[in-house]
Amino acid sequence: MITLLYRIYQTLIAIPLIIIYTILTAIMVSVGCAIGNPHFWGFYPGQWWGAFICRILLLPVKVEGRENLQEGQSYVFVSNHQGAFDIFLIYGFLHRNFKWMMKYQIGKIPFVGFACRKSHQIFIDKRGAKKIKASYDQAREILKDGISLTVFPEGARSFTGHMGYFRRGAFMLADELQLPVVPLTINGSIKVMPRTRDWHFANWHPLQLTIHKPIAPQGQGPENVKHTMDESYQTIMSALSPELQGFEENPDQ
Repeated sequence: MITLLYRIYQTLIAIPLIIIYTILTAIMVSVGCAIGNPHFWGFYPGQWWGAFICRILLLPVKVEGRENLQEGQSYVFVSNHQGAFDIFLIYGFLHRNFKWMMKYQIGKIPFVGFACRKSHQIFIDKRGAKKIKASYDQAREILKDGISLTVFPEGARSFTGHMGYFRRGAFMLADELQLPVVPLTINGSIKVMPRTRDWHFANWHPLQLTIHKPIAPQGQGPENVKHTMDESYQTIMSALSPELQGFEENPDQ
């Protein structure tokens, strides 16, 4: 009965408001970036949007570890990727100005894709070496402006909530610019909307974001890349729910 009422609430109230708010946010970002500071307009409306979606769906959110971050410091944030709600949780509750590193296909979504391009989000296009290089060149320039970067190094959402392997790109970028890497652990997203039920009704379930201590670079080069990648992986894994700990192969990786 509770599940039925929650779905009726989503149909009549939450989903229509989310659609309207998403369109308004995309317009706000696009117009704001065209006439003003893209680092402001490219982040804060998205932060309000992410928090709004979690709140309007009545999802409890718990954040731990904000005290681990320093004001004015750029970071490379790396997170596990349980599902679609990872984006709303990080955007709405990390409370740091950052750019996303995202798949280029997102740029094709109406309204959203246009807003992402205008706000200088970083699209990873793997259709050739030149496109990949252009993506990382853009990321380097943005990070030099004091903005942080958020990456899902698995590159694909989990089917089960377990973690797959990490790709090296984000850690190589952090190594090149000598930036700290901050691991983020997400719990609960797989329960709200598992990948096997994409864009269906959300399930009510608490969400938790754990912000771990930054991992400072130790030298520069392949050894530092491996160190930050391995340390990030183990740190994120350690804060996952016990039933989701352990590697599981993701066929999409």
